[in-house]
Amino acid sequence: MCTHGGGFHHGFPHGCGCFEHQPRLEGFIVPCLLLLLKKKPAHGYELAEKLGSLSFLEAVPDPGVIYRHLRRLEEEGMAASRLDPGSGGPARKVYSLTPEGESYLQAWAVQIRRRKDSLEGFLKEFDRVFSSGSGEEE
Repeated sequence: MCTHGGGFHHGFPHGCGCFEHQPRLEGFIVPCLLLLLKKKPAHGYELAEKLGSLSFLEAVPDPGVIYRHLRRLEEEGMAASRLDPGSGGPARKVYSLTPEGESYLQAWAVQIRRRKDSLEGFLKEFDRVFSSGSGEEE
């Protein structure tokens, strides 16, 4: 646990390079929800459970955050919902992916691939510089 005080320094929490506080997860939740909806329409509780099973998601947000995102996705036309009467309980909203949501998801995948290529390039150069020992250009 980091015991350094202070805000951010060069993009790292506390100016020490520790990662005690993870970056905000909320921006990545949207494409994860859309990906799950591409597989199968689902209600919010089911989506929350499925988010927990995604191996690439480090943490699952609070259900309130998930429902806020679902409402926003619906308002923006990326998801649609219908009331499902359920069996013996109250009706539940079942969300499904719209063509707009699928287009957004496709665009996200393109951006992730570009970012991945950039990060891999950085790490390759990082390894090259640090394996030479000095860090200076040769």
